[in-house]
Amino acid sequence: MKDEFLIRHASEEECPIILEFIKKIAAYEKLSNQVQATPEDLNQAIFVDKTCNVIFAVLNQKIIGFALYFYNFSTFKGKKGLYLEDLYIDEEYRKMQYGTKVFQYLIELAKSQNCGRMEWSCLDWNQKAIDFYKSFNARPMDGWTIFRLDEKDM
Repeated sequence: MKDEFLIRHASEEECPIILEFIKKIAAYEKLSNQVQATPEDLNQAIFVDKTCNVIFAVLNQKIIGFALYFYNFSTFKGKKGLYLEDLYIDEEYRKMQYGTKVFQYLIELAKSQNCGRMEWSCLDWNQKAIDFYKSFNARPMDGWTIFRLDEKDM
């Protein structure tokens, strides 16, 4: 029997599952202590305010990964862009091309939405992710530094 793989948008009742995946990626990135989101926060952001979108990677009706993305805007291009905040595939399903399929889905989505570009951040130490992204001809943005103001600093 052939595996059935699909990519679909998350539904409102799946906010606890989205949070589980956020916690998984935070653990992988050694940032678990920074997760403050609740299912209620996610519901508000994704389904009420429509600030971002979540897709699931589903294999044989089991959710094995997720991606969270939103749209930003490039003044230079004069177009919106797709910003990939998180992409995570459960460890036992890595190296099976499911992450590739999710990433390709997002590329096609960006093209169909007439985005001028697609961007994301990647931790410097995550060589597996860097190699994965470079396999799509993505390039790091040398000469740019990401800055952040947290709520307490604003």
